[in-house]
Amino acid sequence: MILVAGSVDFDPARRDAALQAAAPLLAPTRAQRGCLAYSWCADPVEAGRVHVFESWADEAALASHFAGECYKGMLAVLGAHGLRGADVAKYRVDVREPVYDSSGRPRADFFSGRE
Repeated sequence: MILVAGSVDFDPARRDAALQAAAPLLAPTRAQRGCLAYSWCADPVEAGRVHVFESWADEAALASHFAGECYKGMLAVLGAHGLRGADVAKYRVDVREPVYDSSGRPRADFFSGRE
């Protein structure tokens, strides 16, 4: 699994317009093979910031997304709405487990098989 996460900063006066322009790209991106999650959300405190979260099944799925029209469309949205900067990274995930153990307690450690 690959996670893509970070933030994109816009001119605060143009952030909401950027999100509206991006909205039509969300559903078709989510429908792409291997897309497990795809979200762009306004930060409630930083006026120009948008948080990005994506989850992809594998490198092939992410590569296909990067080569497709939805990605090209998102780049156009970014460029047309006062983009000021971005800090977005990809992460390869080798372990996945729930935050809460069987007793409902949140765990920071990786506990599978050790309860």
